[in-house]
Amino acid sequence: MAPDVLFSAEQIQDRVRALARQIAAAPLMPEIVMPVLVGGFVFAADLLRALAWEGAAMDVEMIWLRSYGDKRVASAISMIAGPSEQITGRHVLVVDGVLDAGRTIAKAVSLIQAAGAASVQVAVMLDKQRPDALARADYTGFAIGNDFVVGYGMDDAGRYRGLPYIGKVTS
Repeated sequence: MAPDVLFSAEQIQDRVRALARQIAAAPLMPEIVMPVLVGGFVFAADLLRALAWEGAAMDVEMIWLRSYGDKRVASAISMIAGPSEQITGRHVLVVDGVLDAGRTIAKAVSLIQAAGAASVQVAVMLDKQRPDALARADYTGFAIGNDFVVGYGMDDAGRYRGLPYIGKVTS
């Protein structure tokens, strides 16, 4: 059974364009976008194109962290690929699909700061807005509850990542 639609492809694209306008108008505009792989790659690609339309074309550097594996509950975070010397002294925008407990974002920010970034901002498509989250987003697409979500780059043990919408898994 397909996941229930929470946000349609059209709603997502409208929100991505609005986020790009907000980021491009910010007093401290990032110089480099750093998507968190794998869950943030679809959002990051759309956001990069929308930023370019706003006249804010940026470099890209990937960070690959794994916290879910094939489960729905986050486990220890492992780094597959970390920041390079390309971010030293630069303003970085970390991009991820969902901010839940904040462990992945906190780890990414910590690694990027340790690599010498001048500043780190965070953009997420979804924020579960948990009061106990270890990190906060500077830019958020949509606030959601504690649902397990898939699509638009996010998955359930590898399934549903390619959906053009964001859906809720009920089983």
